[in-house]
Amino acid sequence: MSMAPQTAHPPLPAARAGATEPAAPITAEAEASARQARKKNRLVALAFLAPFLVAFLLFVVWPMLHGFYLSFTNQSLTGAGGNFIGGGNYAEAFSDPKVWGSIRNTVWFTIISTVPLVIIAMAMALLVNTGLPGQWLWRLSFFMPFLLASTVISQIWSWLLDPEIGLANEVLQTLGFEPVAWLQTPHLDLISITIATVWWTVGFNFLLYLAALQNIPEVQYEAAAVDGASRWRQIRSITIPQLMPVTGVVFVLQILASLKLFDQAYQMLGGVSSDTSRPIVQYIFEAGFVGYEFGYAAAISYVFFALIVVVGIVQMTIVNRRKGE
Repeated sequence: MSMAPQTAHPPLPAARAGATEPAAPITAEAEASARQARKKNRLVALAFLAPFLVAFLLFVVWPMLHGFYLSFTNQSLTGAGGNFIGGGNYAEAFSDPKVWGSIRNTVWFTIISTVPLVIIAMAMALLVNTGLPGQWLWRLSFFMPFLLASTVISQIWSWLLDPEIGLANEVLQTLGFEPVAWLQTPHLDLISITIATVWWTVGFNFLLYLAALQNIPEVQYEAAAVDGASRWRQIRSITIPQLMPVTGVVFVLQILASLKLFDQAYQMLGGVSSDTSRPIVQYIFEAGFVGYEFGYAAAISYVFFALIVVVGIVQMTIVNRRKGE
Protein backbone atom coordinates (compact mmCIF):
# COMPACT_ATOMS: atom_id res chain seq x y z
CA MET A 1 0.00 0.00 0.00
CA SER A 2 1.51 3.14 -1.10
CA MET A 3 1.45 6.11 1.17
CA ALA A 4 0.98 9.69 -0.05
CA PRO A 5 4.17 11.62 0.09
CA GLN A 6 4.35 13.92 3.09
CA THR A 7 4.73 17.60 2.23
CA ALA A 8 7.23 19.62 4.15
CA HIS A 9 5.91 22.41 6.29
CA PRO A 10 6.37 25.84 4.62
CA PRO A 11 9.05 27.99 6.13
CA LEU A 12 8.02 30.69 8.53
CA PRO A 13 7.32 33.97 6.71
CA ALA A 14 10.07 36.47 6.87
CA ALA A 15 9.50 39.70 8.72
CA ARG A 16 7.60 42.17 6.62
CA ALA A 17 9.53 45.00 5.14
CA GLY A 18 9.38 48.01 7.39
CA ALA A 19 8.33 46.05 10.46
CA THR A 20 10.13 47.25 13.55
CA GLU A 21 11.81 44.97 15.92
CA PRO A 22 10.79 45.35 19.54
CA ALA A 23 13.03 47.84 21.28
CA ALA A 24 15.72 46.31 23.33
CA PRO A 25 15.31 46.98 27.03
CA ILE A 26 17.32 49.91 28.30
CA THR A 27 19.99 48.71 30.60
CA ALA A 28 21.01 50.48 33.74
CA GLU A 29 24.39 51.29 32.20
CA ALA A 30 22.77 52.98 29.16
CA GLU A 31 20.43 55.01 31.37
CA ALA A 32 23.32 56.15 33.56
CA SER A 33 25.31 57.12 30.47
CA ALA A 34 22.36 59.18 29.14
CA ARG A 35 22.01 60.96 32.48
CA GLN A 36 25.71 61.71 32.47
CA ALA A 37 25.48 63.15 28.93
CA ARG A 38 22.52 65.36 29.86
CA LYS A 39 24.34 66.62 32.94
CA LYS A 40 27.41 67.42 30.86
CA ASN A 41 25.29 69.33 28.32
CA ARG A 42 23.70 71.37 31.10
CA LEU A 43 27.09 72.24 32.53
CA VAL A 44 28.34 73.31 29.10
CA ALA A 45 25.24 75.47 28.59
CA LEU A 46 25.68 77.07 32.01
CA ALA A 47 29.33 77.77 31.25
CA PHE A 48 28.32 79.70 28.12
CA LEU A 49 25.51 81.52 29.94
CA ALA A 50 27.53 82.34 33.05
CA PRO A 51 29.11 85.61 31.82
CA PHE A 52 25.73 87.00 30.76
CA LEU A 53 24.02 85.81 33.94
CA VAL A 54 26.69 87.41 36.12
CA ALA A 55 26.45 90.70 34.21
CA PHE A 56 22.63 90.56 34.32
CA LEU A 57 22.60 89.99 38.07
CA LEU A 58 25.19 92.70 38.76
CA PHE A 59 23.92 95.43 36.45
CA VAL A 60 20.16 94.76 36.24
CA VAL A 61 18.78 92.67 39.09
CA TRP A 62 20.94 94.07 41.89
CA PRO A 63 20.43 97.76 40.96
CA MET A 64 16.67 97.18 40.76
CA LEU A 65 16.54 95.54 44.17
CA HIS A 66 18.89 98.08 45.74
CA GLY A 67 16.98 100.98 44.20
CA PHE A 68 13.70 99.59 45.50
CA TYR A 69 15.23 99.41 48.98
CA LEU A 70 16.54 102.98 48.68
CA SER A 71 13.04 104.20 47.86
CA PHE A 72 12.09 103.39 51.46
CA THR A 73 15.03 105.29 52.98
CA ASN A 74 16.19 108.90 53.28
CA GLN A 75 19.48 108.11 51.53
CA SER A 76 21.38 111.17 50.25
CA LEU A 77 23.90 111.43 47.44
CA THR A 78 26.42 112.67 50.00
CA GLY A 79 26.15 109.38 51.91
CA ALA A 80 24.13 110.82 54.76
CA GLY A 81 20.89 109.27 55.90
CA GLY A 82 20.02 105.81 54.76
CA ASN A 83 17.47 105.27 57.53
CA PHE A 84 14.31 103.32 56.78
CA ILE A 85 11.34 105.71 56.59
CA GLY A 86 8.67 103.43 55.18
CA GLY A 87 6.44 104.84 52.47
CA GLY A 88 7.28 108.47 53.18
CA ASN A 89 8.98 108.99 49.84
CA TYR A 90 6.04 107.52 47.96
CA ALA A 91 3.58 109.70 49.88
CA GLU A 92 5.65 112.75 49.01
CA ALA A 93 5.88 111.71 45.35
CA PHE A 94 2.12 111.27 45.00
CA SER A 95 1.55 114.70 46.54
CA ASP A 96 4.30 116.47 44.58
CA PRO A 97 2.77 118.57 41.75
CA LYS A 98 6.10 118.52 39.87
CA VAL A 99 5.94 114.73 39.63
CA TRP A 100 2.50 114.79 38.04
CA GLY A 101 3.43 117.76 35.86
CA SER A 102 6.49 115.90 34.61
CA ILE A 103 4.45 112.77 33.92
CA ARG A 104 1.90 114.89 32.06
CA ASN A 105 4.68 116.41 29.93
CA THR A 106 6.08 112.95 29.19
CA VAL A 107 2.70 111.54 28.19
CA TRP A 108 1.96 114.56 26.01
CA PHE A 109 5.34 114.25 24.30
CA THR A 110 4.67 110.55 23.73
CA ILE A 111 1.35 111.32 22.04
CA ILE A 112 2.53 114.14 19.79
CA SER A 113 5.72 112.31 18.76
CA THR A 114 4.42 108.77 18.25
CA VAL A 115 1.67 109.64 15.77
CA PRO A 116 3.88 111.55 13.28
CA LEU A 117 6.68 109.02 13.69
CA VAL A 118 4.29 106.33 12.45
CA ILE A 119 2.56 108.31 9.71
CA ILE A 120 5.67 110.02 8.30
CA ALA A 121 7.71 106.81 8.36
CA MET A 122 4.98 104.94 6.47
CA ALA A 123 4.67 107.75 3.91
CA MET A 124 8.44 107.81 3.37
CA ALA A 125 8.52 104.02 2.88
CA LEU A 126 5.63 104.15 0.39
CA LEU A 127 7.39 106.92 -1.52
CA VAL A 128 10.68 105.02 -1.79
CA ASN A 129 8.92 101.75 -2.59
CA THR A 130 7.36 103.28 -5.72
CA GLY A 131 10.72 102.93 -7.45
CA LEU A 132 12.17 106.42 -7.30
CA PRO A 133 15.54 106.81 -9.03
CA GLY A 134 18.55 106.78 -6.72
CA GLN A 135 17.13 104.33 -4.19
CA TRP A 136 20.35 104.15 -2.17
CA LEU A 137 20.43 107.95 -1.80
CA TRP A 138 16.86 108.14 -0.52
CA ARG A 139 17.44 105.35 1.99
CA LEU A 140 20.69 106.88 3.19
CA SER A 141 19.14 110.35 3.51
CA PHE A 142 16.16 109.10 5.51
CA PHE A 143 18.17 106.81 7.80
CA MET A 144 21.33 108.89 8.32
CA PRO A 145 20.00 111.14 11.16
CA PHE A 146 19.22 108.05 13.25
CA LEU A 147 22.94 107.19 13.29
CA LEU A 148 23.88 110.49 14.93
CA ALA A 149 24.31 110.86 18.69
CA SER A 150 21.76 112.76 20.74
CA THR A 151 24.35 115.46 21.52
CA VAL A 152 24.86 116.11 17.81
CA ILE A 153 21.12 116.25 17.15
CA SER A 154 20.59 118.59 20.10
CA GLN A 155 23.33 120.94 18.93
CA ILE A 156 22.06 121.02 15.34
CA TRP A 157 18.52 121.87 16.37
CA SER A 158 19.65 124.36 19.00
CA TRP A 159 21.34 126.26 16.18
CA LEU A 160 18.35 125.93 13.85
CA LEU A 161 15.96 127.19 16.54
CA ASP A 162 18.19 129.92 17.93
CA PRO A 163 16.05 133.08 18.29
CA GLU A 164 18.72 135.35 16.77
CA ILE A 165 20.74 133.37 14.21
CA GLY A 166 18.56 130.30 13.71
CA LEU A 167 17.41 129.22 10.26
CA ALA A 168 13.83 128.70 11.48
CA ASN A 169 13.39 132.38 12.34
CA GLU A 170 15.13 133.42 9.13
CA VAL A 171 12.47 131.53 7.20
CA LEU A 172 9.69 133.09 9.30
CA GLN A 173 11.01 136.60 8.73
CA THR A 174 11.29 135.93 5.01
CA LEU A 175 7.62 134.95 5.00
CA GLY A 176 6.71 138.11 6.92
CA PHE A 177 6.27 136.63 10.42
CA GLU A 178 7.83 137.71 13.71
CA PRO A 179 10.74 135.64 15.08
CA VAL A 180 9.93 133.12 17.77
CA ALA A 181 11.90 132.04 20.83
CA TRP A 182 11.35 128.37 20.19
CA LEU A 183 13.21 126.90 23.15
CA GLN A 184 12.48 129.73 25.58
CA THR A 185 8.69 129.92 25.20
CA PRO A 186 6.49 127.67 27.39
CA HIS A 187 4.69 124.94 25.45
CA LEU A 188 6.71 125.74 22.31
CA ASP A 189 9.83 124.24 23.89
CA LEU A 190 8.30 120.75 24.10
CA ILE A 191 6.97 121.03 20.55
CA SER A 192 10.45 122.04 19.37
CA ILE A 193 11.93 118.99 21.09
CA THR A 194 9.27 116.85 19.41
CA ILE A 195 10.18 118.18 15.95
CA ALA A 196 13.86 117.42 16.56
CA THR A 197 13.03 113.94 17.85
CA VAL A 198 10.85 113.10 14.84
CA TRP A 199 13.58 114.21 12.43
CA TRP A 200 16.13 112.19 14.39
CA THR A 201 14.35 108.85 14.83
CA VAL A 202 11.93 108.53 11.91
CA GLY A 203 14.58 106.76 9.83
CA PHE A 204 14.45 103.62 11.96
CA ASN A 205 10.68 103.26 11.53
CA PHE A 206 11.12 104.00 7.82
CA LEU A 207 13.39 100.96 7.44
CA LEU A 208 10.90 98.72 9.25
CA TYR A 209 8.09 99.80 6.95
CA LEU A 210 10.25 99.51 3.84
CA ALA A 211 11.23 95.94 4.71
CA ALA A 212 7.57 95.07 5.30
CA LEU A 213 6.53 96.62 1.97
CA GLN A 214 9.10 94.59 0.07
CA ASN A 215 7.67 91.38 1.57
CA ILE A 216 4.18 91.97 0.15
CA PRO A 217 3.74 89.67 -2.89
CA GLU A 218 3.61 91.61 -6.15
CA VAL A 219 0.98 89.22 -7.49
CA GLN A 220 -1.59 90.81 -5.19
CA TYR A 221 -1.09 94.21 -6.81
CA GLU A 222 -1.23 92.62 -10.28
CA ALA A 223 -4.53 90.92 -9.47
CA ALA A 224 -5.94 94.17 -8.09
CA ALA A 225 -4.83 96.05 -11.21
CA VAL A 226 -6.55 93.46 -13.41
CA ASP A 227 -9.75 94.03 -11.43
CA GLY A 228 -9.46 97.75 -12.14
CA ALA A 229 -8.29 98.95 -8.70
CA SER A 230 -6.55 102.31 -8.70
CA ARG A 231 -3.19 102.85 -7.03
CA TRP A 232 -4.81 104.54 -4.04
CA ARG A 233 -7.31 101.69 -3.77
CA GLN A 234 -4.45 99.18 -3.76
CA ILE A 235 -2.76 101.07 -0.95
CA ARG A 236 -5.95 101.15 1.13
CA SER A 237 -6.99 97.55 0.50
CA ILE A 238 -3.66 95.72 0.22
CA THR A 239 -0.74 97.75 1.55
CA ILE A 240 -2.10 99.29 4.75
CA PRO A 241 -3.85 96.11 6.04
CA GLN A 242 -0.66 94.08 5.54
CA LEU A 243 1.39 96.73 7.31
CA MET A 244 -0.73 96.54 10.47
CA PRO A 245 1.55 94.03 12.28
CA VAL A 246 4.57 96.28 11.64
CA THR A 247 2.53 99.31 12.70
CA GLY A 248 1.77 97.60 16.01
CA VAL A 249 5.47 96.94 16.58
CA VAL A 250 6.38 100.52 15.67
CA PHE A 251 3.75 101.88 18.06
CA VAL A 252 5.03 99.76 20.96
CA LEU A 253 8.69 100.62 20.34
CA GLN A 254 7.93 104.30 19.87
CA ILE A 255 5.82 104.63 22.98
CA LEU A 256 8.47 102.98 25.13
CA ALA A 257 11.20 105.16 23.61
CA SER A 258 9.20 108.39 24.01
CA LEU A 259 8.39 107.66 27.65
CA LYS A 260 12.15 107.66 28.33
CA LEU A 261 12.63 111.20 27.00
CA PHE A 262 15.66 112.84 28.60
CA ASP A 263 18.75 113.39 26.43
CA GLN A 264 17.47 115.82 23.82
CA ALA A 265 15.28 117.70 26.30
CA TYR A 266 18.14 118.18 28.75
CA GLN A 267 20.67 119.15 26.09
CA MET A 268 18.50 121.41 23.93
CA LEU A 269 17.25 123.35 26.95
CA GLY A 270 20.70 123.55 28.53
CA GLY A 271 19.65 121.60 31.60
CA VAL A 272 17.13 124.29 32.54
CA SER A 273 13.59 123.09 31.91
CA SER A 274 10.24 124.68 32.69
CA ASP A 275 7.14 123.13 34.15
CA THR A 276 5.79 122.74 30.60
CA SER A 277 8.75 120.80 29.22
CA ARG A 278 10.38 118.86 32.07
CA PRO A 279 10.06 115.07 31.46
CA ILE A 280 9.77 112.70 34.37
CA VAL A 281 13.22 111.18 33.80
CA GLN A 282 14.79 114.62 34.07
CA TYR A 283 12.91 115.30 37.29
CA ILE A 284 14.25 112.02 38.70
CA PHE A 285 17.74 113.15 37.70
CA GLU A 286 17.23 116.55 39.34
CA ALA A 287 15.89 115.01 42.54
CA GLY A 288 18.78 112.57 42.84
CA PHE A 289 21.81 114.45 41.49
CA VAL A 290 20.83 118.08 42.06
CA GLY A 291 18.73 117.83 45.19
CA TYR A 292 20.85 114.93 46.56
CA GLU A 293 17.70 113.01 47.56
CA PHE A 294 18.52 109.54 46.36
CA GLY A 295 15.71 107.86 48.25
CA TYR A 296 13.11 110.26 46.90
CA ALA A 297 14.45 109.94 43.36
CA ALA A 298 14.26 106.14 43.65
CA ALA A 299 10.63 106.37 44.78
CA ILE A 300 9.73 108.57 41.79
CA SER A 301 11.48 106.17 39.44
CA TYR A 302 9.40 103.25 40.71
CA VAL A 303 6.20 105.26 40.36
CA PHE A 304 7.22 105.87 36.75
CA PHE A 305 8.09 102.17 36.38
CA ALA A 306 4.56 101.29 37.53
CA LEU A 307 3.18 103.65 34.86
CA ILE A 308 5.23 101.89 32.16
CA VAL A 309 3.99 98.50 33.37
CA VAL A 310 0.39 99.69 33.12
CA VAL A 311 1.00 101.00 29.60
CA GLY A 312 2.59 97.68 28.64
CA ILE A 313 -0.35 95.68 30.00
CA VAL A 314 -2.84 97.86 28.10
CA GLN A 315 -0.85 97.46 24.88
CA MET A 316 -0.64 93.68 25.25
CA THR A 317 -4.37 93.49 25.98
CA ILE A 318 -5.19 95.45 22.82
CA VAL A 319 -2.82 93.34 20.71
CA ASN A 320 -4.25 90.07 22.05
CA ARG A 321 -7.81 91.22 21.37
CA ARG A 322 -6.95 92.08 17.79
CA LYS A 323 -5.30 88.69 17.31
CA GLY A 324 -8.42 87.03 18.70
CA GLU A 325 -10.59 88.87 16.23
